[in-house]
Amino acid sequence: MNEKNIYQLDVKEVLEKYELSDLEKGLNNKQVEESLFKYGLNKLESKKTPKWKLLLRQFNNMIIYILMFSALLTLIMGHTSDAMIIALVVIVNALIGYYQEASASDALERIKEMLSSEATVYRDGVRKDIPSEEVVVGDVVFLEAGDNVPADLRIVEADNLRIQESVLTGEPDSVEKIQEALASADIPLAERVNLAFASTSVTSGSGLGIVTAVGAKTEIGKISSEVNNTETRKTPLMKEIDGLGKGITYVIMAVAIALFVFSLILDTYSLSVLSLAVVTMIVGSIPEGLPATTSVVLAMGVSDMAKNKNTIVKTLPAVETLGSVDVVATDKTGTLTKNEMTVKDIVFYQKHLQVSGDGYKPVGEILLDNAPVNLDKQLKLFLEAGFEANDTVLVEEENHWTINGEPTDGSFLTLFYKQFPYPEKTVYKEIDMLPFDSDYRYMAKLVENKNKERIIFIKGSPDKLFPMAQTKNSSFDEKYWFQQVSELSEEGKRVVAVGFKKVSSDIEEVNHELLSQGVDLLGVAGIIDPPREEVIQALEEMNHAGVRVKMITGDHPLTAKAIGEKLGLAPKINVVTGAELDSMSHEEFKNAVLYNQVFARTTPKNKMDIVEALQESGKVTAMTGDGVNDAPALKRADIGVAMGMKGTDVAKDSADMILTDDNFGTMSVAIREGRRIYDNIKKSILFLLPTSFAEGLIIAFTILMQKEMPLQPTQLLWINMVSAITIQFAFIFEPAEEGIMNRKPRKTGNRLLNTHDICQMAYVSILMALISIVSYEWLLTQGVSQAVASTMMINIVVLSKIFYLFNIRTSQPVISKSFFSNPKAFLIILIMIILQLSLTYIPFMQSVFYTKGMSVLEWGISIASGVLILVMTEIDKLIRLNKNK
Repeated sequence: MNEKNIYQLDVKEVLEKYELSDLEKGLNNKQVEESLFKYGLNKLESKKTPKWKLLLRQFNNMIIYILMFSALLTLIMGHTSDAMIIALVVIVNALIGYYQEASASDALERIKEMLSSEATVYRDGVRKDIPSEEVVVGDVVFLEAGDNVPADLRIVEADNLRIQESVLTGEPDSVEKIQEALASADIPLAERVNLAFASTSVTSGSGLGIVTAVGAKTEIGKISSEVNNTETRKTPLMKEIDGLGKGITYVIMAVAIALFVFSLILDTYSLSVLSLAVVTMIVGSIPEGLPATTSVVLAMGVSDMAKNKNTIVKTLPAVETLGSVDVVATDKTGTLTKNEMTVKDIVFYQKHLQVSGDGYKPVGEILLDNAPVNLDKQLKLFLEAGFEANDTVLVEEENHWTINGEPTDGSFLTLFYKQFPYPEKTVYKEIDMLPFDSDYRYMAKLVENKNKERIIFIKGSPDKLFPMAQTKNSSFDEKYWFQQVSELSEEGKRVVAVGFKKVSSDIEEVNHELLSQGVDLLGVAGIIDPPREEVIQALEEMNHAGVRVKMITGDHPLTAKAIGEKLGLAPKINVVTGAELDSMSHEEFKNAVLYNQVFARTTPKNKMDIVEALQESGKVTAMTGDGVNDAPALKRADIGVAMGMKGTDVAKDSADMILTDDNFGTMSVAIREGRRIYDNIKKSILFLLPTSFAEGLIIAFTILMQKEMPLQPTQLLWINMVSAITIQFAFIFEPAEEGIMNRKPRKTGNRLLNTHDICQMAYVSILMALISIVSYEWLLTQGVSQAVASTMMINIVVLSKIFYLFNIRTSQPVISKSFFSNPKAFLIILIMIILQLSLTYIPFMQSVFYTKGMSVLEWGISIASGVLILVMTEIDKLIRLNKNK
């Protein structure tokens, strides 16, 4: 026979399980020591990666290996300046990567901060306060309003005990706690109403609980373990760039070795000259600027998003990952919805009113057929009843409206102030109050008006108030009212009934017996946690861009589906619960995750499993959330996105990106920005590689022809580092292409460069190299010095880059409205031309880079070379555009 879950045991069985004879006696010292030895301290342990390991990790890259080897070889051969420049590139890239990783906070530390610092326990018959980490399994813990729960507990006594568990379950309302055993063996976390969980907080009442789990075994501890053990996946771009870097490196090294062996056989060069030539070719061909340029483009995108788009991106690659997202898995409460319960319907007999305005801000109107209604006696009494039968407070803090108390009660306060000025009170004087209790599921208040008449206002569950109304009025239309409740419930709304009872002026106390004699039903209210207005448009844009959105929530399936339909999550909403997912096989689970749009009654583990299943299916997955229960999934996702205002510190530390305005609508803007950044990184790579390969080909062709080297190492480094990176800054400011949000997300596992990209890079680099060598050799035959010919070769390559830039900048023809879409590109080109003129004519530069002044003819050849490259690539572009029509 399977052992029962702790929530299935009754109080007597729980006491026997933990060997407790008397609740108020608690554990004795011997039992405490034994429990401490068996289960350990009630605290969470964290593992931190040493900073030195983070730094060393940055050098684990194929391109970096080759550059370090090249730097070492050039240093051995006495070319100190070349070695220093290469080493500087390596160090800068490593420091950028180290900063990104080291600056990320430890989410586990935030979880540890959430645990209660003190707990009230019974030990040896004495009630005392102890540090929470000394709480042991079996301890009897006393809870009252304002306490944080120190460990996972089985409630054994409850007096109107309510606990706020949204950090774990995502549900906005406090949960009523009971001491009775639960019958089912398979109950979702959110419905285990006789358990209390570490890090949650008591909002009202008091109770006793027996500790069932401490430290890492608690629900919050399990989350912390998942966060700690979840590995961060490489972003799609980083995978593509790593693959590209390895491919380039293998090809370059193979060519270098072949050339070295070929030249050794021919014995044309001495070993030292040949070695330097081969290293020069490697350094010329390796795109040293690739990691730096990628980082700069990402960094500028991150900076732009922080300034203009209310988004903080914690790691540079994350901003681009957004551009390749297929699926956004999102929490509901506080992300898609406001986490502010709002009355949207007031139903009187044969009369249905709507209420405009969402959230706790008291702005809106009460409408009938879309027209404001007059405040008649019936409506006024309904508003007053909801306001008085209430023990919550509505406050405005720094232009932000919030409540202190229960969200459902807060919705009635906001409703009242939509008709009456804030902070006006009603005319009633409080005499007595009956607080809400899970046993009877209503609250009532005895008040006195200015005429000294006494009234009891009551609100609560319809199934409790309707029988009272039936008692008072035998003609009460129970069928009509239950029909209204059913219709509102099907819309995912919480339904609260409101009533009143006039009593004699000598009544001093409100009690159940008095209420059971009958009340007058005023009406019912339909309450919902409203969708955020900006989310609907964002979802429409994201669906149009091929990005699917999955809603994951702890809410009831009916409520979750209604919210999904209101948001326009998908044309047809399919719902599955966490319990149903848990009972599925692995393949069924994967299919269910792809098929369904709404996941209800989920646990934190369900959330992470859903994200993992989507990733297994080849989907680049973003996860958005704001609670502790979202943390493992946020960390596991390809990009985790946390809410900045209402998000917990744990969620923010687990995420890659934070929305500072809590606006889910920012996601569609961020996806657009991610796609723009990816496009610009790809453009910069398409621009950088042909020019790097051209330099390598110039050296390779020279070795094959057994000629003297036309370019010095310092000249190659000028082309590679100064000119390439300077011109590439133009791509940072390149605006998004037209229709960027009309295309589908790029497929996972795709190569960064397609077949056409590779072909274009090949013919451009060969063309640049051949033009340079032919022009160089021709000039030498005309009696021009080698220094002038080398200078012209540098300018041919650089000016070819400048003209090639106009082809790469946009997918449209060069002569189009996009020509002037990036004014900063022209400024950067101007800077590059000034640098080239300085290189060519300033004496200091001439001595360092072995250059000489050029004639008009030589400048003409350089410019003509660039024009030829542009014409060839534009013809290629026009052919492709016509094919795609």
